[in-house]
Amino acid sequence: MKILLIGSGAREHALARSLAADPETTSLIVAPGNPGTAQIATTMSVDANSPDAVADLAREVRADLVVIGPEAPLVAGVADAVRAAGIAVFGPNGDAATLEGSKAFAKEVMAAAAVPTAMAHVCRTMDEVTSALDAFGPPYVVKDDGLAAGKGVVVTEDRQAALAHAQACVGDDRAGVVIEEFLDGPEISLFCLADGETVVPLAPAQDFKRLGDGDTGPNTGGMGAYSPLPWAPEDLVDEVVERVALPTVQELARRGTPFVGLLYCGLALTSRGLRVVEFNARFGDPETQVVLARLESSLATALHAAATGSLAQLPELRWSSGAAVTVVLAAHGYPGQVRKGDEITGTDAAEELAGVHVLHAGTATNDGGALVAAGGRVLSVVGQGEDISAARAAAYAGVERISLEGGQYRTDIAARV
Repeated sequence: MKILLIGSGAREHALARSLAADPETTSLIVAPGNPGTAQIATTMSVDANSPDAVADLAREVRADLVVIGPEAPLVAGVADAVRAAGIAVFGPNGDAATLEGSKAFAKEVMAAAAVPTAMAHVCRTMDEVTSALDAFGPPYVVKDDGLAAGKGVVVTEDRQAALAHAQACVGDDRAGVVIEEFLDGPEISLFCLADGETVVPLAPAQDFKRLGDGDTGPNTGGMGAYSPLPWAPEDLVDEVVERVALPTVQELARRGTPFVGLLYCGLALTSRGLRVVEFNARFGDPETQVVLARLESSLATALHAAATGSLAQLPELRWSSGAAVTVVLAAHGYPGQVRKGDEITGTDAAEELAGVHVLHAGTATNDGGALVAAGGRVLSVVGQGEDISAARAAAYAGVERISLEGGQYRTDIAARV
């Protein structure tokens, strides 16, 4: 099938890498793509957040399937426009994508579906924020109600820091803020394919949100991840599907907004049991990089089955028995004001190592043709091996071969495992 993939980050490069190697893929176009995807697929320019522009491009290239990577196009209704053009699309419509676009809406859906999650207050004023912080006490969990690229959450013991983040999230032109109880225990990510009725889980992963070693420093979009999770309960995936993913998909169907695409379940294994931390309406970054590295089944077939309502007929997915670890290399200044234009060298040398591949996120080529940093998270270096230790060693060996002035990365991804 001819596939059009929308997006330009490391998540999309990971998707493109799997799709390009898939025998079911006859042609792959990535729009707008990046220097990494340009090496394995055709790249075309498009305004990814414009429903009409993406639908027009899908018609122009005669795509059999459109896969939408980032969250912003989904919330903007890009999937709606592509479906209206009569083309199969992997990604929820704008109404269903509100599950990620509004944390308040997600809480409402979870309450209706009896999905276990943290207690929360949705606040529109600072008086409401103050009352909610008093009710829950520290550690304070303050979440921007709208899209924030994975960086809209503050978890802190500092009340003033909590108030400052809340202040930035409320106002006439803002969606508001969600104040939650703190959830103890390790967090995990589980991706689930959904076709509006049926749910098919992928392999679980764990990511690392803080910038620095030992989970210190500011929150980021994610500095690394690994899969599988050898410490997780054996029945974890079944429990998440039965108690979280399927009830959520059924509730959205009941509301007339069927969820077709990737339901990202961010979870905490607390002392009181499983709890949902957040939902996303797309593949997570950097977890996608390690989950897809272990997938042995046809990704194209699975995504097409979800897009066409035939997940119930999809054969059981096959997974590598080995492990994958990804380490994110970020630019100078990330997650604040980043410095762009610094030259990147050594990516080819890294990929010469056994079990290592490099995925591009915030990269570009300068006028001289050199690869340079063009965003906050610049590269994801993925290592694969027979176990977590071997995969981790491969990933860090790859990182050591790459040079980026002022580049930042954590040295403890998956170290405890």
